[in-house]
Amino acid sequence: MKITFADSITADTTLVAHVVDHGKIPKELERALADGAKAARFKGGAGQLFDGFVERDGNVVRVALAGAGEKDASARALNCEKAGAALAAKFLTSGETTIVLDLSAAGLSAAETASVLTGLRLRTWRHDAYRTTLKEEQKKTLAHAIVVGATKTAPAAWETEAALCEGIEFTRHLVAEPANKVYPESFVSKCRDALQGTGIEITVLTDDDMEKLGMGALLGVGLGSERPSRILAMKWNGGEPGQRPMAFVGKGVTFDTGGISLKPGAGMEDMKWDMGGAGAVAGGMVALAKRKAKANVVGVVGLVENMPDGKAQRPGDVVTSANGQTIEVINTDAEGRLVLCDALWWTQKEYDPVAVVDFATLTGAMIIALGSEHGGVFANDDDLADKLLAAGESTGDKLWRLPVSPAYDKLINSPIADMKNVGPRGAGSITAAQFLQRFIDKDRPWAHCDIAGMVWADKPGQTWDKGATGYGVRIIDQYVRDVLEG
Repeated sequence: MKITFADSITADTTLVAHVVDHGKIPKELERALADGAKAARFKGGAGQLFDGFVERDGNVVRVALAGAGEKDASARALNCEKAGAALAAKFLTSGETTIVLDLSAAGLSAAETASVLTGLRLRTWRHDAYRTTLKEEQKKTLAHAIVVGATKTAPAAWETEAALCEGIEFTRHLVAEPANKVYPESFVSKCRDALQGTGIEITVLTDDDMEKLGMGALLGVGLGSERPSRILAMKWNGGEPGQRPMAFVGKGVTFDTGGISLKPGAGMEDMKWDMGGAGAVAGGMVALAKRKAKANVVGVVGLVENMPDGKAQRPGDVVTSANGQTIEVINTDAEGRLVLCDALWWTQKEYDPVAVVDFATLTGAMIIALGSEHGGVFANDDDLADKLLAAGESTGDKLWRLPVSPAYDKLINSPIADMKNVGPRGAGSITAAQFLQRFIDKDRPWAHCDIAGMVWADKPGQTWDKGATGYGVRIIDQYVRDVLEG
């Protein structure tokens, strides 16, 4: 969506929207609108919407009121987003092409205005690339928002949030695309295109490079695919020269059949989004680079396709990871941790980060535990965990902390190797995190975000339509704002 700022409303405007605080219906509204809003029990609650038609200067104008909730609410920014998102959801396919957002009487700060626009833009995103037979009334029409009456600093505030939106939209695109379009090599290509001209340093490891580095765990996952595997590193140097970077690492299984431990056919098409962790890291790097974050950050993603052909690894095989530890592969469908362990180890050795946070659609057990309301976070450092939880709370990409403990280690010990890649049925998400922790340097702050239930939605949400949500990008961006730039 294109968003611009203007000084006044033009005569040809057909759709005008106002953002309304709880209980603050604008006094200058025509009586028909004001009485209609009251009759419809519109009170300006966050995300509440009312619209009607009036005649102005001989023209029929559609006027909408979008609620932003209480002015002093702790979730004010998210409530403002709900107001913008409600407008987008209402008018996306309405036939209207332009919406004028009249903030003259709203009393919004620059940050609040940017939040409204964030919700408006994010909720208009929809992946229609392959839909060729949509009826006219189903097609997106709303393409432009004109903001009138904003504070002088609102455009600059929006410029920062627009970069964040671009990162979220990029992640949604990667997650929504089918696996014949997004696979390890094309994922790298799409990231190159998205980051072109930003100054980000890109490093790509091929199968040969990874073999020389001893990455038998990651490479083992990709043995059954005709697509070669990749590791992609994206380094942003926006902080002090020479200062150690923060590292974000993502699981990028571009399609997951389960390998020889084949998944059931029903719903397997959803496994195109098993690269949602890598998508979040890539989108996070786009956002940081586009807004020129004042921090040193590296994003690393391990990219593989897990397929079951004659070369695929088998249950019972033993592979050797990059740090020399051996892994008995009990279940080839527990492949994400095999990808991550080598990517995490290499990231630490290559970049010596101050801390490491990984994002992965790692376990179905996480969906059983938390549903689609929270991602799970596991950490060896309380301060890191607290800051990630705070970032999630303030952005709406919520996390919930679960334990890691030596008590769970015995569940993944193997009788013939250093470890096995799955434990018993119980505590499945915890044993997966426990597995990853074995590849983290001693005294290195680390957190693992299992986001299996969060990257895809079966129904519309606050700022997304059904499908890819872009979850995780905002956690990365907010963490950098709060901790590295704050």
